[in-house]
Amino acid sequence: MSRIADILSEWYTTRGRDLPWRQTRDPYRIWLSEVILQQTLIAQGTDYYLRFLARFADVTALAAASEDEVLKLWQGLGYYSRARNLRAAAQQVVERHGGVFPTDYADVRALKGVGDYTAAAICSFACDAPLAVVDGNVYRVLSRLFDIDLPIDTAEGRKAFAELAQQQLDKRQPARYNQAIMDFGALQCTPANPACGTCPLQAQCLARAAGTVGARPVKQGKTRVRNRYLNYLHLCCEGRIALLRRPEGDIWQGLYDLPCIESGHLLDFAELCGTESFHKLLDGCDCRLHRTLRMPKHQLSHQTLHAVYHRLELDRWPAAAGQWRLTTPEALGDYALPRLLDRYFSTDAEPTLPLE
Repeated sequence: MSRIADILSEWYTTRGRDLPWRQTRDPYRIWLSEVILQQTLIAQGTDYYLRFLARFADVTALAAASEDEVLKLWQGLGYYSRARNLRAAAQQVVERHGGVFPTDYADVRALKGVGDYTAAAICSFACDAPLAVVDGNVYRVLSRLFDIDLPIDTAEGRKAFAELAQQQLDKRQPARYNQAIMDFGALQCTPANPACGTCPLQAQCLARAAGTVGARPVKQGKTRVRNRYLNYLHLCCEGRIALLRRPEGDIWQGLYDLPCIESGHLLDFAELCGTESFHKLLDGCDCRLHRTLRMPKHQLSHQTLHAVYHRLELDRWPAAAGQWRLTTPEALGDYALPRLLDRYFSTDAEPTLPLE
């Protein structure tokens, strides 16, 4: 065992986190935790993990669930493609493996939504497969220990770090080593203000010696963030509200949302009424504006959403309502909604906010 692996193991003995998915070797539970924790902090993800297990005790139960049920349980976690892939992968396990979650790397890697990291993590944590995991924490620890200036968001960088991680792996206890180095990055070798003064690896850390800790890891560049302007219509008639399911190929696929008209800037109601899309949507129905509410900016990974909600009382439902889900306000809890819409409904009693 290398000196680095030895030190990490000793550090993990006293500093490692006690997490519920570390108390099992069940690959289904480990997979569930890994998918939930993608793009999600542990503090938030733990509750979702426990709720999913309470509802879907095994992969067969998850495979039998409807998409609506899975999305509803996932509501608030974001990146909803993870939830759809979770259900699809569960169905693959039932169809291909008779409901027994696989532990062979190739079989796990072939499941919907499972990448190299997740497959290695599942196999390592479930059965001590000698596979190194490489997540953001591992990139950071290795790039600082070896003072590597190769960008981690390039094909060359990913390949080099994967090879280095595999070289450092303690093959006698790979699961423990992988958990140790990830926790070390999360708790000791943090992105900002790492605890270098108390770091047990400071003597081995080349970035500390070179004064480049703050510059590691290196990223080639950030993805451009796009602004989108969404003018929502909160349509009410006969005690019901109009919802429609988000289509494929855009944000929040499969979730329920309000009818929306996208534009180059946020529209006040007079501007909105003058658009062709508005006339086509309402199809000549008389309407009365109840209020207009502008929401705070809503940040997604590569998009900034600017949203305004116009609540309208209609005299009748237009022809387009045949493609909508008409429901009562009391039944909104039965639907998986984007967080932005959920926040809007939670502020529905607040006074009107003008457009700026």
